[in-house]
Amino acid sequence: MTTQPEITQRDLRNRSKEIMDAVENGQAFTVTRDGHRIGELIPLRRRRQFVPRQEFAAMSRGAPAIDLDAFRADSGCGHRP
Repeated sequence: MTTQPEITQRDLRNRSKEIMDAVENGQAFTVTRDGHRIGELIPLRRRRQFVPRQEFAAMSRGAPAIDLDAFRADSGCGHRP
């Protein structure tokens, strides 16, 4: 398991552009103050908006079958076949 580099609160203040650029590129940091760990600075997870058809099909193969009547009854959509 890879450990995150530690940066001090002062480093974060003085090198904020450099550190934020690193976070934007996927790097995470543990922030310390007075030698104690106080938090983590981590990149946000980016959600893909498009999944290729083959990837979706592969992910869906193991999904359980859906009972459409039970789904409609549970969804409260009011649609009746």
